[in-house]
Amino acid sequence: MKRFRRQRRSASTMPGCSRVSWTAGNRGAARSAFRRLHSWWLLTLLLVMSLATVIVVVTPTSSRADVDSKTILMLHSFGIRFKPWIDYAQIIRSEISKHAHRHVEFHDHSLLNSRLKDGKSDVAFVEYLQALYTERPPDLIVAVGAPAANFVQRYRQRIFPGTPMLFTAVEARRVDYDKLTTDDTVVAAAHDFQASFENILRVLPRTKTVAVVNGASPNETFWSGELRRETASLAGRVEIKFYDGLSFEEILKDAASLPPDSAIFWHLMNVDAAGVAHEANAALSKLAEIANAPMFSYVDSFFGDATTVGGPMHSVQEGSSVAASVAVRILNGEKAGLIKTPPTKYAAPKFDWGQMRRWKISESSLPLGSTVEFRAPTMWEQYKARVLGAVALILAQAGLIGWLFRYSRQIARARDEVAILNASLEERVNRRTVDLGRARDRAEILLNEVNHRVANSLSLVASFIRLQTKSVAEQVTKDALAETEARIYAISSVHKQLYTSGDVQSVRLDEYLSGLLDQLATSTQNKREDAELQYDLEPMTLPTTTTLNLGVVATELVINAFKYAYPFQRGEIRVRLKQLPNRRGELVVEDDGVGRGDDVSAKDTGLGTKIVDSMARSMGAEIQYLRRQPGTAARLVFPVPG
Repeated sequence: MKRFRRQRRSASTMPGCSRVSWTAGNRGAARSAFRRLHSWWLLTLLLVMSLATVIVVVTPTSSRADVDSKTILMLHSFGIRFKPWIDYAQIIRSEISKHAHRHVEFHDHSLLNSRLKDGKSDVAFVEYLQALYTERPPDLIVAVGAPAANFVQRYRQRIFPGTPMLFTAVEARRVDYDKLTTDDTVVAAAHDFQASFENILRVLPRTKTVAVVNGASPNETFWSGELRRETASLAGRVEIKFYDGLSFEEILKDAASLPPDSAIFWHLMNVDAAGVAHEANAALSKLAEIANAPMFSYVDSFFGDATTVGGPMHSVQEGSSVAASVAVRILNGEKAGLIKTPPTKYAAPKFDWGQMRRWKISESSLPLGSTVEFRAPTMWEQYKARVLGAVALILAQAGLIGWLFRYSRQIARARDEVAILNASLEERVNRRTVDLGRARDRAEILLNEVNHRVANSLSLVASFIRLQTKSVAEQVTKDALAETEARIYAISSVHKQLYTSGDVQSVRLDEYLSGLLDQLATSTQNKREDAELQYDLEPMTLPTTTTLNLGVVATELVINAFKYAYPFQRGEIRVRLKQLPNRRGELVVEDDGVGRGDDVSAKDTGLGTKIVDSMARSMGAEIQYLRRQPGTAARLVFPVPG
């Protein structure tokens, strides 16, 4: 009920609804708004659930696609390094892996016994395959080459009869189409040896002899018969010479001494008449080096490595791509026997430019639609990038030099302007410096004059006080006037030292205090001989204000010691000035007299004590009165300005 009430209140404040009281008239509209809101809520919930279902379903499917790997048994004729079948096999593997959209595992097996002319070992190989795949047969068998295709067809009922089979890289005449099962399909090729030989006679019209290279294995023996049958029509036009009864070493000797106007047609050389197997293109390359005649072939597996001239040939890429697409269709579930693929034929003629130049074959003699590959670049094609790069570099350098020249001119103009401004500023600074020097000299002269006049005025005042002292009879008044005279002298001494020295900002404190203390000792000892003044002052230079304050403090403390320390006996008053660490100084005035009690207040008016405290505060200093046995010490620690 609470949820229902909240929904009703929400409906009342939906956009387009006025905020009204709940009356019988608008209750129906609210219910309608609630039903619409409830429908939208259900629709949203269904969409979310559908999306979650899709995610749950798709994710395991993707996982199953990764886990659902397929196994392909690649059955090679002779071995995995024999031409042209190895080229077909490699491209087929690559194309299947690229387009299968699942993990595919390839198992390679070679039909080594197909090199022999007896089938005694066939049964053992069949049993080996059966034992190897007892638990899990392969998902597809790809027989590469005619020997593998013939072997599988002979033993099809024993080689995984329910497993799809793809025959490829095989000529259509080597497949027994009547024995194909519903699980078998063929991607074959159709040789046209007549076109191959006509190509030789077209590009080399003066050819009189064509030597045919073919091996002696069962498969190659079959093709020897086919080649003889198909070239029989050329009798009278050219002599056909077959090497199938010779070892490869004998073939090399004969090919090196062929008569002029000869050519060589390379078919196969898997096993020669001596029973020697020849893998890859080793035999072809060796023959191309020794033979004194141009070489041609029927498949581009033997083209492109400076061995054969070229012409109309089977394209390994084309045939392999077709076979791979059929294999992917089978892996995706199509029935192999329902896939029918016509045999591939020769591709458009292509020729090796280097071999054409070697055997002096003109491009005008090539068939229509021919392409010339591996053409050596012309001088312009070979050095085009370098030439264009050099031109671009020269242009860039020229542009940079021009910019630098323009920039250097701007810099020169700016330097001249700066030099003029500097000269003007220097002249103004010099004038200002001279004016300031003159003003400073005038100020110093005026300040010296002021100090001189102040010192003279204070000395005059002190003289007046001294005269007044002589004219009064009361001792208290005489003492007060004497103290006043000492204070005035302390101040006038500072001004006197300022105008007599070259520095108006600071004063040598030790020199100032020594003169001040000497004057105090002289004036005081004239009145009493029971106290002697001694001082030990370290060199120290302080600003004028600090020096003046310290002079007044020292004067007050020394006068106070003379007045009160020795009422009945003789003694000594000592003044010490010392430099302390951390930019501080120490002034100590001590005596060995009667001492000062804590309950003893300042004598007379206490003016001296007030003056000392005031001066200490103005300097930020600390004054301490210490008891001695005997006597009293006043210690002032003050900051030394930097």
